[in-house]
Amino acid sequence: MVQNLPARKKPAYSIEAVDNALQLLQLLRDGGSLRLKDAAAELGVAPSTAHRLLAMLVYRGFAVQDETRRYVPGPAMGVGPAGLSWSRLLRTVAQPHMELLSGRINETVNLMVRVGTKVRFLSTVEGTNALRVGDRQGTVLPANKASGGKALLAELEPAMIEQLFRSHNAEIGGDNIPDAEYPAFLRELETIRSNGFAANFEGTEEGISALGVALHNGRGVAVGALSVATPVARFRRLFDGGLVGIMRETQRQLEIDIAANPAESQP
Repeated sequence: MVQNLPARKKPAYSIEAVDNALQLLQLLRDGGSLRLKDAAAELGVAPSTAHRLLAMLVYRGFAVQDETRRYVPGPAMGVGPAGLSWSRLLRTVAQPHMELLSGRINETVNLMVRVGTKVRFLSTVEGTNALRVGDRQGTVLPANKASGGKALLAELEPAMIEQLFRSHNAEIGGDNIPDAEYPAFLRELETIRSNGFAANFEGTEEGISALGVALHNGRGVAVGALSVATPVARFRRLFDGGLVGIMRETQRQLEIDIAANPAESQP
């Protein structure tokens, strides 16, 4: 019997149309724009079905159509898009690398981007173990707790870290790191910079550990992160079996593809 360790528990009696509409909201939020044919492909439905769902999102203010007929987040969305106009392309470029990595270690692999103090999961490839971490696509987590988020934060200048987690805005948004915890957080980021990877030991969810690495474009700017998430019981064996080296190999190969793509200059 397959047992997932999901970031969210799927309802026992899910409503497919509602789930499809919510998936479209996630795609709009994380991608910033969406074409009808891409929406249909993502959901695995006919274009006419996707059109009806998108029409309801437009009616309720969660989406609008721009001059190119693409759908973009509407005023009712609340949370803005990830800020990466090429995030859909990043997913496409990363997908085969994620599949190879997941197949090699038989664990769940995630692709994410940082938006302020949060990371948004753009894509997930699950392993096939009976007990595994489930799909996190669309999930938003604190960047200072997730392994990929910490890897991305370690790329920032100290002044930016201060602004994100110690400013008045950080207090208002609930992202402030207390005085007693901040020095240890900075030391952790320094260790991540030195090691080239970040770890998360049940920091975002009980029973799950993860290892994350940042992804860079051709100019060396971090544009996203990969993480491998696994049940705590398997993490040490996986780590001792060379997980860091395997992830770095994937990181290098994926960064070559990112750098070769002209869209990489946008973020």
